[in-house]
Amino acid sequence: MMGPVPTDDSSASPAKANRAAKKEKRAARRRMSGKERREQLLDIGRALFAERGFEGTSVEEIAAKAGVSKPVVYEHFGGKEGLYAVVIDREMRQLLDMVTGALTGGHPRELLEQAAFALLDYIDVYTDGFRILVRDSPVAQSTGNFASLISDIATQVEDILGREFKSRGFDPKLSPLYAQALVGMVALTGQWWLNVRRPKKAEVAAHLVNLAWHGLDGLEAKPRLIGHRRS
Repeated sequence: MMGPVPTDDSSASPAKANRAAKKEKRAARRRMSGKERREQLLDIGRALFAERGFEGTSVEEIAAKAGVSKPVVYEHFGGKEGLYAVVIDREMRQLLDMVTGALTGGHPRELLEQAAFALLDYIDVYTDGFRILVRDSPVAQSTGNFASLISDIATQVEDILGREFKSRGFDPKLSPLYAQALVGMVALTGQWWLNVRRPKKAEVAAHLVNLAWHGLDGLEAKPRLIGHRRS
């Protein structure tokens, strides 16, 4: 008496495995909490905005990469604009916290080094975030834009410069002007370094501080113009 004839199930196995994998993915999506889903969408949106900009990114693509439907994105953020606004706000707070938290040194030159390193560290570690911040955004932000962020950082430097100006007999009322100039110099250099990535970070910081510090060291109490124009 013949036993059961074995059947070749090799053709069905890949299909079964594929179905099982899809089932597991669906189960994983169901298990994701609202907070986890929100963070996932923020991470995906952040990467896409950095690569393609606001206009080049669609809700459809964000949803597809997250493995959800478009309404899920709208549910969490109200649309692409809302998602973008949260990404921008997070990046601005991250950069501001890194810069202000780095200013711990006692000597003014060391403070300049710390500020330069903080911005370059942010560019190095949060490259996508910096690319998003320096883009021209069509979305109005309650926290402003990159220029207003630089102004916020300059305000931290302003207090330090004000004390130094006063101790050296300079007008401390001019410290906001010099703070904007110094922070703007570092920020624009950072934008350039974002793409070229040379020289190394420490060398870039050293050259920035070299220019800033020796410029401040030879500062004139009453700077004069040598050209013909006076107004």
